[in-house]
Formats: sequence, C-alpha cells, structure tokens
Amino acid sequence: MVNESSTSSERMIERELMVTGEAVALEVVPATVVSRILSGLIDYTAYSVGGAISLFVVMILTINERSEFGDNLAFIRAIISLVILAWIVVIPLLTELLSRGRSLGRMVTGTRVVRDDGGTVRLRHCLVRTLLAVVEIWLASAVPAVCTSVVSKRGKRLGDMLAGTYVVRDRHRSSMVPPLLMPPELAGWAAGTDLRALPGGLSLTARTFLQRASSMDAGPRSHLGLDLASQVQAYVSPPPPAGTHPERFLAAVLTERRNRELVLATRDRRLEEEVRRDMARPPYEVGREARRR
Repeated sequence: MVNESSTSSERMIERELMVTGEAVALEVVPATVVSRILSGLIDYTAYSVGGAISLFVVMILTINERSEFGDNLAFIRAIISLVILAWIVVIPLLTELLSRGRSLGRMVTGTRVVRDDGGTVRLRHCLVRTLLAVVEIWLASAVPAVCTSVVSKRGKRLGDMLAGTYVVRDRHRSSMVPPLLMPPELAGWAAGTDLRALPGGLSLTARTFLQRASSMDAGPRSHLGLDLASQVQAYVSPPPPAGTHPERFLAAVLTERRNRELVLATRDRRLEEEVRRDMARPPYEVGREARRR
C-alpha cells in the first residue's frame, strides 16, 4: 500500500517542516515582524553603543597631547574607519556565524536565522545578510527592512531574500513532543487502509490534538477526540475495528500516513541519485573508444 502516485494526499501538508538527520519532521514557525523588530533594536543598539565607546576610546588615545599620532590625521581617519567597519560588518558577521544564526537580540526573543530549507546558515548566508544590512538598516534607518518584512510571507527583509534565509521561532522549534507510535492492535488494519483522500489540514489538526491531549481536561479531550475521529473516518477505508478508541484510531492513521510519506521521500531521493549517477557516467561509445586507446 505504498504505491500512491506523487499527487497523493500524503504530499499535501501545507506546513513548513524541518527534517532532522534522524528523519524526524519538526514544525518551523517563522518569526513575527514584531519579534524581528525587537531583536533588531536590541542588536543594533548594542552595536551602536559598542561602536560609540570604541570611537570615544580611540579619540582619547590618538588626540591626547602625549600621543605621537595626534597630528597624523590620515592615521586617525583610518583607525576610525576600521572601528566603524568592525562594528557594522565584522562583529555582526562573526556573531551570527559563530552562534549559528543567533545574536543577542535573537536570544532575547527566542529566534534564529536558518536557510530556506531549514538548515544552519553558513558564511555566505551571513555575509550577504550583513552586507545588505549596511544599506537597508544602517543607511536607510531600517525602513526598507521593516517594509519588506511586513509584506513578505516569511517576514523576510532584503538581505534574507538574497541570502536565501529567514528567521524562525527557535523556542517553538526546540520544544520536543513525543512521536506518534502505531498501536500494535491496529498495525494490520492500517497497513491495508486507503488514506489518499485524507485532507492535509485535517491531518495536521488531528496530530496537534494528539500532541496536546495529555494537557487537556478529560471532558473536552474526549469530545474533541470523538469529533476528530468521526471526521477522519469519513476519509478512511475500510473503517477501523469496532470498539477502537478514538485517539488510538487517530494515532494509527497518522503514523501510517507518516510512514508512507517517508517511503515516498526515500524512493524519490534514491531515484534522484540514480539519475545523477547516470548523467555523470560517459556515454557507452565514448567509454569504449577510450578503452581502445
């Protein structure tokens, strides 16, 4: 029962997921514009204060009457330029790179910069973001960054669009929930069940219910479980065995759906690798001619 076409409802979940190295899908929630503005205010205020203190110290050390560089204006300008460059480009770049997408403001707001595919940002991503920040944040007073974040689906600023990154709620992503397990008594039934008609939105609602069921009161939990089970059962064939508990029925359906999606993804990945190997292999005639020589 894993021969569904690529248009199966297994592929219709319209939520952003991050797949870990253990093939576990974690929900990724983009950061809100408010949290991005707050983290930006904290970060760039810290950089501005640090830069101002550094410039003050440089001015005291160079303009001091006892300093041998007091009359060397070119040297003073070069030092000031290096200090400004350090606090506008170098320090923000190293902070984001070494902390793997974090910063002081993002630690406070619980957010992190990730790639569009959910992976950790690398040097080129951080460099593009930092260089664009010089224009859209430092020189333009963050007006372009705020405007693009408001209209962008993921709250991206211009630097994110060019770097292929966006900011996510790191605390939400790191909150682990127990994985769904197949009830042993329903494993045989689920293996032969047709789940292709199950809508992705209903599947996500049922999964969220199971993840939060332990924290709900008994009355609302039972009522909502029965309601979701009746909705899901309308898209599942054949129906579950008589007397099946609603929550165990939902767990069996969602676990089987997840397993089939994993099989489809693995098959597609294997096919892609085979195609790449075939494309990299020289044509038969070319290989035979090379052996003759």
